[in-house]
Amino acid sequence: MPIEPDTKDWTWVLRERCDECGFDPAAAERDALGARVRAAAAAMHARLHGAAVTTRPDDATWSPLEYGAHVRDVCGVMHGRLEQLLAEDDPEFANWDQDRAAIDGDYASQQPEHVAVELDLAAAAFASAADAVHADAWERPGRRSNGSVFTVETLLVYALHDLEHHVHDVRPLAA
Repeated sequence: MPIEPDTKDWTWVLRERCDECGFDPAAAERDALGARVRAAAAAMHARLHGAAVTTRPDDATWSPLEYGAHVRDVCGVMHGRLEQLLAEDDPEFANWDQDRAAIDGDYASQQPEHVAVELDLAAAAFASAADAVHADAWERPGRRSNGSVFTVETLLVYALHDLEHHVHDVRPLAA
């Protein structure tokens, strides 16, 4: 059964604490963003092993495997957007439909061990790019196709929330 698309505008997490996962954007320090991306990816990687990795807790919630594939793809998309922000003046990001990506990529049928490796590689590349941001580049702007404006810093904070939030989403399933 397909998951209902998430239509919520999550940009509010750039201004306020997320009550669901506890993420606080004010505590997301620039020099720790790469390390936190790596930690979130490592936590998600750990959840891609075990008997329940393909089990959905209910019809409306992804399995750890599906979340892992999504987090892998988020790292890739956000890494691309970061590179675009650093190379172009005020770019507009191509639209990315995460729900369509899950369906087209058949996340539920992917091999957990492959997703784990791909997640590690995508997160490492994204985290390294975050670590390499020069001091004068943090405020470079860009836009999503819906008009939401991001800077290098807010894009990285937004992406970090996504990763840490999904680690929280699968935490109860890891037992």
